[in-house]
Amino acid sequence: MSSENLKSLAKVVAILDCFSEYDRKLSVSEIAKRLDLPRPTVHRIMRTMRDLGMVEQERERDQYRLGMKLFELGTTVLASMDLHREAKDSVEALTRASGQTVHLSVFDGKSSTVINRTDPDGRRVNTLIVLESSPAHATASGKVALAFQPAAAIDRFLARKLVRLAPNTICDPDLLKAELTKIRRTGYALDDEELTPGTSCVAAPIRNSQGSVFAAISVSGDTEKVSGDRIPAFAELVTHHANTVSLRLGFRPET
Repeated sequence: MSSENLKSLAKVVAILDCFSEYDRKLSVSEIAKRLDLPRPTVHRIMRTMRDLGMVEQERERDQYRLGMKLFELGTTVLASMDLHREAKDSVEALTRASGQTVHLSVFDGKSSTVINRTDPDGRRVNTLIVLESSPAHATASGKVALAFQPAAAIDRFLARKLVRLAPNTICDPDLLKAELTKIRRTGYALDDEELTPGTSCVAAPIRNSQGSVFAAISVSGDTEKVSGDRIPAFAELVTHHANTVSLRLGFRPET
């Protein structure tokens, strides 16, 4: 691949990164301004991306949103991930043991995305069709994954705007940094109604064969059921199952 083609590919990736759950629709002008690129260049790239199905254009407005082609590629990736296969038994066992909803999530450096959810009544939600993505600072799964990233990655995240999604969301970088330090010490994270009022969560990190934290497993339920003196028991459960999944994925702790 030529250097020119690599530059074009880098621009495509940069454009895709402009979209988020808060910026689901963007105009060419908005993208050009964010990336400091000439508007004609962005317009040309967007036309190509539209033709490939990577973005879709609003009928009567100069706005674009992510296209179904990306969804198709994403579901293919998720369906083939070892994590889905290796965590299946643990997700179901943790649901039975905790009596709460269990989430299996992956971390992309910014957000935590649920790829499997099982409710205590045995109902499995097909998250390959409806993915749930939330900023890492507002969820237990996101915080526990973020806490074990390299220092530079954590600093980049803390430099971002921390959006408040609920009254208890931690939006102060210093407070979040202290929270991450505590998570590394205890090995698990809590969501004290930080994403949804009335709902609390306990999560533990999942490591790949290289030892990097890229996912998490959690129990979630009404705050009255997931709080107080019940936290240690839930933390022990999620940590046990997170470690089990990590071992199945090839992680071997140093002895």
